[in-house]
Amino acid sequence: MYFCTKIDFQRERELKSSLFYLPILMDLRNRIEDLLEDKFQEKDFDDCFLVDLKLFANKRMEVYFDSDSGVTISKCQKISRYLEHFIEEEQLMVDNYTLEVSSAGIDKPLKLKRQYHTNKGRTLEVTLKDQRKFQGLLKAVNEDNIIIELKEGKGKKQQITLEEIPYDTIEKSYVKATF
Repeated sequence: MYFCTKIDFQRERELKSSLFYLPILMDLRNRIEDLLEDKFQEKDFDDCFLVDLKLFANKRMEVYFDSDSGVTISKCQKISRYLEHFIEEEQLMVDNYTLEVSSAGIDKPLKLKRQYHTNKGRTLEVTLKDQRKFQGLLKAVNEDNIIIELKEGKGKKQQITLEEIPYDTIEKSYVKATF
């Protein structure tokens, strides 16, 4: 594998502006994913899973993960320190990189089926590929679909219906904050 090592700034600018930088980012991405996969085998992290990993040419990396038992600041710190250790030890990135490790958060769309399980009982806003939108309580998560509870009307005229939504029809879905 080829990893980015210390190089002069002029050469770095040339790499960033060329297509040759893309394979370096892909190798780095694969290595970080492998490291996280190893970390998520450990006892305190075995219910964690990677949601998204973003690498930027400006030496910034964003790691978003989730956990069946919830994401804590402590888990974020431990994963960040774990990755920093390997990044520095193996010189995976040049000096002065930025690493951000956090939960996927409610401002990020749900990407994995597993995330729906952890958000059962919460309100979702779901946009389908045909641009129809639904907002309702996530009642059930199945192998091929989700079921959300929709409420229409007010008071005594309120009707509750269940909408079955296959995963392959979902464009994006977000957890809605309720207060």
